[in-house]
Amino acid sequence: MNLPAMYRIHQKIDAPFVPDVAAAVRAEIGKLDLRGRLTPGGRVAVTGGSRGVANIATILRTVCDCLKELGAKPFIVPAMGSHGGATAEGQLKVLARHGITPEGMAVPILASMETREIGRMPWGFPVHVDRHACEADHIVLVNRVKPHTNFRAHVESGLMKMLVIGLGKHQGAILAHRAAVDVGLPRAIPEVARFSLSKLPILFGLGTVENARHQTASVEAMLPERLEETEARLLQEAWALLGRIPFEFLHLLIVDEIGKEISGTGMDPNVIGRLYFAPNDEPKSPRYIRILVRDLTEKTAGNAVGMGLADFATRRLADKVNFHYTYTNALTGLSPMRSKLPIIFETDREAIEGALKTIGLTEPPDAKVARIKNTLELEHLYASEALLSEVRERSDLEVLSGPHPFVFTERGELVDGTQ
Repeated sequence: MNLPAMYRIHQKIDAPFVPDVAAAVRAEIGKLDLRGRLTPGGRVAVTGGSRGVANIATILRTVCDCLKELGAKPFIVPAMGSHGGATAEGQLKVLARHGITPEGMAVPILASMETREIGRMPWGFPVHVDRHACEADHIVLVNRVKPHTNFRAHVESGLMKMLVIGLGKHQGAILAHRAAVDVGLPRAIPEVARFSLSKLPILFGLGTVENARHQTASVEAMLPERLEETEARLLQEAWALLGRIPFEFLHLLIVDEIGKEISGTGMDPNVIGRLYFAPNDEPKSPRYIRILVRDLTEKTAGNAVGMGLADFATRRLADKVNFHYTYTNALTGLSPMRSKLPIIFETDREAIEGALKTIGLTEPPDAKVARIKNTLELEHLYASEALLSEVRERSDLEVLSGPHPFVFTERGELVDGTQ
């Protein structure tokens, strides 16, 4: 098959960043004047998530250091719902992959899947919270604020959601997603989070926003009574900085890797234009006829949630799937469609050629094809010759090199950096 010629493209992005993250965290915590709120010598549970947050080890270590300097006794609890195979050991491994260990944080990490029920919502939802967090004198919520992959609301993925689903552990996450079928996540997350804020000893929240380069763009600490309004403002900032593929229509999108540290859905539905989450409608834009994913990241440890958003994948990816991790996550999130195996091709060459046979009457050399590393890293990408007219019409795009042919090894594997 004659494949399209590809060009390396640079997308100019707005990428403000925090030059000294530890200093920014210290400054934000210092603004809160916590001494009057802290129980002397009190135990403080600090949340550790699973989402590959930029600088998360530095952020958590600094939060714990600041708490110790205030006379508190901090410890970290995994706050990641069902991730890590819904086991305490698995969640400790997830934290360790992000550099969060007892030695690195200089505080204990207390992992358990046991929860306490702190009450029930009027519509019947039992609110579960991590046992260790419930037994602490205070709780500190630390998370990135970003658009969610399932729903639209004034607060989406961030501190409020971590309070409901992350600290809810496996049982709480299952119940929260089940509630989404009846009342919807846009209602369930804020209402349950408000209830938890009224019942739990939340000391403060620390939210971060990231730019399109996966760098920390801003850090903000907030007292519990300001948490919801502050997170809503940070979400608008996150939307403005969200990286996007600069093409509304493609015949084929090639994604080199997917993983949980890239997106809770492996690859971000806000970027690829596919949701596959009932009962929500599919996005109308962007529109990509076919999507091919080539591999899993190392840090995702076999969790291939999101592979079902693709039409095609490689044997390389399929051989790395940990079905227990993937299906536990998918069933907890009530999103089985997102974790179905795509059509598997043995090699990259077969996958690309197979995908281009399914795009309609357009001949492969004339197809609009883009290739990205993942849905977080979108500043540099490859675009086919058919997209050059769009590239040249935009001031934020420039051609760096090309044309480059697709080059494969004798075994049919794509040679990186050649197209």
